Amino acid sequence: MAAFGSPRLAGSIAFTYPAFSLYQLARFFIVLATEMQSVAVGWQVYEITKRPLDLGLVGLAQFLPGILFFLVSGHTADRYDRRNVLTAGYAGFAACSSLLLIITLRGARSVYPIYVVMALVGLVRSFNAPASRAILPQLVPDEHFHSAFAWGATIFQTATILGPAVGGLTYAFFRGPAAVYAAAMTTAAAAAVSMMTVKLRPKPRRREEFSWKTILAGLHYIWRQKLVLGSISLDLFAVLLGGAVALLPVYAREILKTGPWGLGLLRCAPGIGAALMAFVLAYRPLRSRAGLKMLWCVAGFGVFTILFGISHSIVLSMIALALVGAADMVSVVVRGILIQLATPDEMRGRVNAVDMIFIGASNEFGQFESGVTAAWFGTVAAVVIGGAGAIAVTAVWARMFPELRNADQLTSVSGEIAEPGRVK
Repeated sequence: MAAFGSPRLAGSIAFTYPAFSLYQLARFFIVLATEMQSVAVGWQVYEITKRPLDLGLVGLAQFLPGILFFLVSGHTADRYDRRNVLTAGYAGFAACSSLLLIITLRGARSVYPIYVVMALVGLVRSFNAPASRAILPQLVPDEHFHSAFAWGATIFQTATILGPAVGGLTYAFFRGPAAVYAAAMTTAAAAAVSMMTVKLRPKPRRREEFSWKTILAGLHYIWRQKLVLGSISLDLFAVLLGGAVALLPVYAREILKTGPWGLGLLRCAPGIGAALMAFVLAYRPLRSRAGLKMLWCVAGFGVFTILFGISHSIVLSMIALALVGAADMVSVVVRGILIQLATPDEMRGRVNAVDMIFIGASNEFGQFESGVTAAWFGTVAAVVIGGAGAIAVTAVWARMFPELRNADQLTSVSGEIAEPGRVK
């Protein structure tokens, strides 16, 4: 990661490419839409059932389609025009928001129709995510990729900050989720329009036949690259155990005694920390001992999760969640650069599809795990146990994957991976 470059390179050079700017605009819109929607869905579901387990089922409904379709979705991102895949995906998100709006306007008394729509959201995301992650090298030259990746992470986190806050405030002001779903639908449609104007930089890609060998190539590649395997599996288990986002409606309502606006602030706090960390990494990259620093940050993720779990102050809770987001961003940047620069373009979709399953398992399935644990042990105990589990996982992974512990400069590491590890 030493080559994040000069301040000028890290600052504005990526935005001199119109395709990158238009893509980031579309991505900002779609993240804003989905984050607004997630706040409304969480509060609406909890108002209907008053059960933390049902919040976990929202995450499970979104996760299962990814498991079922990730092999096909990754191959789709490698075989077809990624711009068209993303445009269709953004339109699909807009359609899901419209369904939630219809359900709400008709008077939602059951959570099951909402679960069905969340499953459709998961289906759209399973095809959208690999294409979104694989398209970045087609927007800027390789020498400016580090700058583009860092600023992409910053823009993503900015939308992650604004989305929950806007969603929570809109929910509170209009006294219900209908206005939030309408806003999410409109914003997702704007993302689709923006994506249609993007012009990609052509990269030669072989059109591989649709077969089990080509479908499983992403799994095979990651299994062979132990450094990549260690980094994404560490993120999987640490966030799976330490994720507290699913229980934020419970904390907002029962522990911190606040309303939808407070839930929105809590949801945006991790994004604030993550955005600040992404900005810092753009100007002060991890020039040495990147793997060890990432391990310490993942352990810090667990510590800050515990701090949030025992907090009864909304200010302290937001600070803890911001630190959670900052610590997690280090892992995101390290893992993202490893995967994007070390993977041939013709199979980035499949490799990123596998990575998205790890991310989905840690996020959506992690929500289910948090809901189940909260039902068994209580909300506070579930978060504290999860944070302690993240710390334990970090210690185990540091021993299991010495390649990860000893990783130094990511640019040189990526170079070592890129050539001998390519799957033909």
